[in-house]
Amino acid sequence: MPDSSAVPQVLSREQVREVDRRALAEFGLLGLVLMENAGRNSAELLRSLGIAGRVVICCGKGNNGGDGFVIARHLENAGVDVRVLLCVDSTSLAGDAATNFHVLQQAKTPMVLTPSDWQTELADADWIVDALLGTGTQGIVREPFSSVIAAINRSGRPVFSIDLPSGLDCDTGQPLGCCIRATHTATFVARKPGFNVPQADQWTGLVHVVDIGVPRIMFQSPINA
Repeated sequence: MPDSSAVPQVLSREQVREVDRRALAEFGLLGLVLMENAGRNSAELLRSLGIAGRVVICCGKGNNGGDGFVIARHLENAGVDVRVLLCVDSTSLAGDAATNFHVLQQAKTPMVLTPSDWQTELADADWIVDALLGTGTQGIVREPFSSVIAAINRSGRPVFSIDLPSGLDCDTGQPLGCCIRATHTATFVARKPGFNVPQADQWTGLVHVVDIGVPRIMFQSPINA
């Protein structure tokens, strides 16, 4: 049984993609299972931080948004007051993210689709979950995400970012035009190279590494990408 030292301390964007590919292709894990693990463990971490009051979860359309939907379900199951804000048309959701969005719809979780006034929607939040953009993001952040990021940063509320602060390049640690200023970041499997860049903590806040159930034996050999 490999020990915890087998897990790398840092994984780049391409290495993260390789981990996902191998987890599915070699180990037969389903993307839906990995998303469930990521969202459930992130929700547990957020609860351990002593949240109180309403948690507003801001979701994009990719897997990062899907993680946000899972977090919303587990927080709601634990009795937390949650509301989900979706910043893209729901018809653009696909795959595992679309599945978890459907679950929230069936569960009648409070949701606002493509809000017209983000500042108002965020005004009664005690915590904000940033599940907008993931590690695959490259190039300047565009609308609608740039306006949503600006509204979250103006809110003055503590922010819990999923995998990385939206708008941060995970490899360079540089903002892609605009970037969430997180209070805490729950990153999956390992830290990202950009987190170790000087002053990156102004974007990431305190970084927590969250397990998503990838077998440790995968890391006994280097992750090449």
